[in-house]
Amino acid sequence: MTEFLKMHGLGNDFIVLDARDNALDLTPEAAQLLADRRFGIGCDQIMILRPARGEGDIFLDMRNQDGSVTGACGNGTRCVAELIMSETGQEAVVIETQAGLLHARRHDGLIEVDMGPAQMAWSQIPLASPSDTLHVSLAPDETETAVCVSMGNPHAVLFVDDVMQVDVAQRGARLEHHPIFPEAANISFATIIGEDKIRMRVFERGVGITSACGSGACAVAVAAHRRGLTGRNVEVVLDGGSLFISWIDDGTEEGRVLMRGPAETAFRGALDGALKDMLMRDAS
Repeated sequence: MTEFLKMHGLGNDFIVLDARDNALDLTPEAAQLLADRRFGIGCDQIMILRPARGEGDIFLDMRNQDGSVTGACGNGTRCVAELIMSETGQEAVVIETQAGLLHARRHDGLIEVDMGPAQMAWSQIPLASPSDTLHVSLAPDETETAVCVSMGNPHAVLFVDDVMQVDVAQRGARLEHHPIFPEAANISFATIIGEDKIRMRVFERGVGITSACGSGACAVAVAAHRRGLTGRNVEVVLDGGSLFISWIDDGTEEGRVLMRGPAETAFRGALDGALKDMLMRDAS
């Protein structure tokens, strides 16, 4: 397999590889080379399309820049949903992931994904020890407590007066591997603009600063409502643009989180040279 597709959601960019008809065992080293913006194609994450294993249209295998596997990527899921719907002519698809089934559809010219329940128990996120996930101490690194939630991957949200004054690179890198996070965590900084609007920036686990993070935006919206700072329907403004998040009250504590936003194709291409050779070795 040598062809690839480059897609993005609000500048959060992805290499999409189609392994539905071809075997592909992407090693961390191959993923790192593909994701490298100087020696490879360059991306925040790699999306690998695989045959469905159960009820879905496809299975989505997601890798970070460092080659690690991730269970959830909201913007990547939205891009893949757009791709599959364009291929099939369907208006809705079901995507299988390690975190479960994700339902996506076209809605008002954007792609909406049901990201599932907001998991708020300390063991679900997971945290290293029992904690009140509404106020998680990150001492000695932070004086303010974080709100922690899993959206299929672990998130910590810190509310600040002005997110644009935060050194996201420095603080995010320090907190990503805080001992309270046994599997590391995505670190988001958020400023409340109004009851239905939040400004956020994010340091993604295994990636670094990205222009947008779909699961992170979901986590921020959930965290803000849990703290009593916003309603359940919010616009989350990221560096790359806005996502629209609704935390649906379905009668359970976890509810369901809907994320709506754009998905764009940047270009198509074919791998050659060292990139092709490495992928061919992985597939053999």
